[in-house]
Amino acid sequence: MAGRINGVHHIALSVPDLDKARKFYVGLLGFEEGPAGSWAPGTAMNDRIMRLTGSSGRAMFVRAGNIFLEFFEFATPKPAPLEPDRPVCNYGYTHMALDVTDLASIHTRLEAAGMDFHTIPLDGYGVSTTYGRDPFGNVIELQEIHNEDHVKRVAL
Repeated sequence: MAGRINGVHHIALSVPDLDKARKFYVGLLGFEEGPAGSWAPGTAMNDRIMRLTGSSGRAMFVRAGNIFLEFFEFATPKPAPLEPDRPVCNYGYTHMALDVTDLASIHTRLEAAGMDFHTIPLDGYGVSTTYGRDPFGNVIELQEIHNEDHVKRVAL
């Protein structure tokens, strides 16, 4: 039997401040904290995998239900700053969607905590949804599914 892709295990984000990421994703969003560690400059495997030279930094995993997020805080090489209001139409990562219940109360809680939202929750396509940004400008969609059949058809 040939190899197969089993599904998505994790998504990795480079952030300028791992402690701030922990505070937001674990403290505010309630994700479960997983393993964390660091690596020193010249760790050959990391440099080869990432196609970098002299990389060093810290990393951590968090778990959100059925997926893990991995965060990197690079000490070297020095990353370019992230555009804090990067348009979602630009190529590359556009957003991560979190499936929620009671979107209205979650939106209210996160907005009160300072999360920047593009809009209030809106209804359409069988879901209520809104986009917001983490402290670094990465877009997070919060969606509450109301019509499973419609979402299954769209997700094909």
